[in-house]
Amino acid sequence: MRFRTWSYRFAEEVLNSKLPLKKEIEDIIRSINFPPAEISRPKLNDAFKKAFLNKGWKGEERIFEEPREPLAKIDFIKERVGVEVAFSHSSFLGIDMLKFQTLSYSNLDRIDVGVYIVATSGFHKKKFEGSITFEKVVKYLPHLRSAIQVPIYVYGLEE
Repeated sequence: MRFRTWSYRFAEEVLNSKLPLKKEIEDIIRSINFPPAEISRPKLNDAFKKAFLNKGWKGEERIFEEPREPLAKIDFIKERVGVEVAFSHSSFLGIDMLKFQTLSYSNLDRIDVGVYIVATSGFHKKKFEGSITFEKVVKYLPHLRSAIQVPIYVYGLEE
């Protein structure tokens, strides 16, 4: 699958310092391939899950370690890189960003950079109507500058 990228708060530089992981993420994205008629949210999520887990990423990691804490989870984490694959409704943008922020700052300090994988608006073509898009992330994330201070590297999936 093809993609374009955008870097928030020097995320590209941070991710380049972990170049093997960056290449691994990009290889995973390139390996996801469906005929356009077969693309669906569940199929894409399953394909990404299988690909990341096969490369040794921890999946569905709890953000808070205490059992009594909220049950928020990050999709994948490995070597201080957190990944969210988001084909959900655009209202989840803030929640996803807070996951990265919480894992980076506060007393958790588990990631140095977040990676956000979303579809571009051209990829959506009604199947993903109302979902988070690359363009929305690029437009809105800079407005969250005071709240979201963790570097985030965004991949926008293209057809």
